[in-house]
Amino acid sequence: MALITDISLWALIKHLGQWLTNLRRAGNARKRQSIEALRAVILAARNTGVYLRKMNDGAKQDHAQEAKLSQMWTELGFVLQDLGLGVLAKRCDITGRYWADPAQFDREFMDRADVGLVRMEQLARQLVAEIERK
Repeated sequence: MALITDISLWALIKHLGQWLTNLRRAGNARKRQSIEALRAVILAARNTGVYLRKMNDGAKQDHAQEAKLSQMWTELGFVLQDLGLGVLAKRCDITGRYWADPAQFDREFMDRADVGLVRMEQLARQLVAEIERK
């Protein structure tokens, strides 16, 4: 598989730290775009969580909803990549690809990719808090 997913916690922290340093030098418009994109990650995680809860409660698989989730996560990946948040963008891209076809990834790959909804929301919240503090 062409994706590299074994990103250490240290590498992620270093990347996000560099990104925040660069963002501090950026204008208010760039900061606003970044906050909006990160808040969209939080919304996507919550929407995905609601869908998963429905599935766990016995709802039938909804391909239309999965297509929406795939599109939402994939678009977020593009936006985050454009903003310089490559590590988080890659995670969004993997999540979008997963929802396009869940059978293409095994559980082990998804665990290594660290794309859990709680983790994605935590990262986004931490970054929003950092941006808003400055």
